Amino acid sequence: MDQDSLKPHPARSHPALAAGRVAVITGGASGIGLAAAQRFAALGMKVCLADLDPAKLEEAAAQVGTPSDGVLTVPTDVSQVADLQRLKDKAYERFGEVAVLMNNAGTAPGGGPWDHYDRWRKVLEVNLWGVINGVQTFTQAMIDQKTPGAIINTGSKQGITCPPGDTAYNVSKAGVKVLTEALAHQLRNVEGCEITAHLLVPGFTYTGITRPRRDGKPPGAWTADQVVDVLVERMASGDFYIICPDNDVSWEMDRKRIQWAAEDITENRPPLSRWHPDYKDAFAAFMAKKS
Repeated sequence: MDQDSLKPHPARSHPALAAGRVAVITGGASGIGLAAAQRFAALGMKVCLADLDPAKLEEAAAQVGTPSDGVLTVPTDVSQVADLQRLKDKAYERFGEVAVLMNNAGTAPGGGPWDHYDRWRKVLEVNLWGVINGVQTFTQAMIDQKTPGAIINTGSKQGITCPPGDTAYNVSKAGVKVLTEALAHQLRNVEGCEITAHLLVPGFTYTGITRPRRDGKPPGAWTADQVVDVLVERMASGDFYIICPDNDVSWEMDRKRIQWAAEDITENRPPLSRWHPDYKDAFAAFMAKKS
């Protein structure tokens, strides 16, 4: 994959991303969720925004760029399945269908293997259980519509290469990856099902999670709009793994890092050998080698 293949192609679209259809987006009041809502609204879709803060939801609704009857806000704690059930009921009551479910709500930081227990619970309840709750609540109803649809779960490269540091966050996003892979497999084995699943894996993106720790957008970061550009284009191509680059990390770098991480198992190296001093030179040589 080269950079040209990551640019949006306006003539192509996933069949669920169509005028008049409905998108439900958790974590929709800011960041990637809000950028997705704005893009979907620009395609003529109706959007249902879910997030914790009612005031921020109303601010986001005003930025979506669609008539007020085409946007619904529902304060939602994704860690509570009852909140997801209420979100589903309100979306179907208002719009009559759901074409896109984007399980995007997330939080950080968590903690290391044996510290910050309370943060572990919060990160897992939001990042992983929030996605589980969304999938469990919406999927069968979307299948039963017998219309094209898509379920997008927001993962992370930290859930694939699992760098040392925030183990809880890595675990939550690794769980999202495994869940979404199984979801895609099961959906394609349901007769007549027109729902596809997609794992969105942003690169370094300037969002609400990163913004409090930084003074302005770092040069290496992408904007949320750039991530959504790639999401829409890659969904149109039927891709499951939607792994985004950023201004510092190319797809080729990501590919090699992912390959190295997987080969820790097949090569019987120590776990997380990329950060092990005995493998520093070998990893550097691997990254420098041309494909």
